[in-house]
Amino acid sequence: MTLIIDLQYFPTVTYYKISYKEINVVFDIYERHQKMSFTNRCRVLGAAGFQWLTVPIVNGRDQRSLIKDIRIANDYKWQLQHWRTLTACYNRSPWFEFYKDELWSLYSRKVDFLVDWNLSCMQWVSQKLGLFTEFELLAPNQTVQEFHPYLDLRNTITPKSVESIEIQPYYQVFEDRIGFQPHASILDLLFCEGRAAKTWLEHHK
Repeated sequence: MTLIIDLQYFPTVTYYKISYKEINVVFDIYERHQKMSFTNRCRVLGAAGFQWLTVPIVNGRDQRSLIKDIRIANDYKWQLQHWRTLTACYNRSPWFEFYKDELWSLYSRKVDFLVDWNLSCMQWVSQKLGLFTEFELLAPNQTVQEFHPYLDLRNTITPKSVESIEIQPYYQVFEDRIGFQPHASILDLLFCEGRAAKTWLEHHK
């Protein structure tokens, strides 16, 4: 089975719960950018609840380009800002110290296109989770029907749609203050559960 799905920025735990066991994953980069989606935004958990990390894009307010053509607005020091937020949110988590050096290496690289950034994030997470997933980008003039059999989940995992999906609790840093908060970025699960994150995905599909 081939999974056809949109390429997101450090997707939610929900995204991985749904797609975890799919070995062949194809990202459609020929769709148009949807505002307020997870394409250039992810959400992490701080003491007051969810915080959005948004990758600034060129002509962001009027951006309707194909995903493959979206350029990152690197005039802003967004990577440093995101890194500081991640540190503030997760420096008390059990596994942040273990992953932080390699993750900082990712955030310290300049990337011009959103596709390249998101793909790097997906590959980083897959490596840390030990997922043997093959990523492929949809080619020009290629149709999803060529991947028969396939599962098409494009534009189904959105900030609104995930709220209706049940997630079993796992340890979270600020759970004693704000309770368990589902549908955070996969980074939340990774920093809080570490190597056990893969086991959690296996048993909570």
